[in-house]
Amino acid sequence: MLNQLWRLIRHLSGDDAYERYLSHHATAHPGEPTLGRKAFFKREQERKWNGVRRCC
Repeated sequence: MLNQLWRLIRHLSGDDAYERYLSHHATAHPGEPTLGRKAFFKREQERKWNGVRRCC
């Protein structure tokens, strides 16, 4: 039960994003190279924070 709670907390906080990326990449893009952990987080930070983010 504690293991399930820990997985839920990691999922809700986004801490398992790289593991989910690897899982998705293995099934949706087999044979293509994956990003390393550092490159993945850099790409996600750029995606999240670059560009205009306002309502008006």
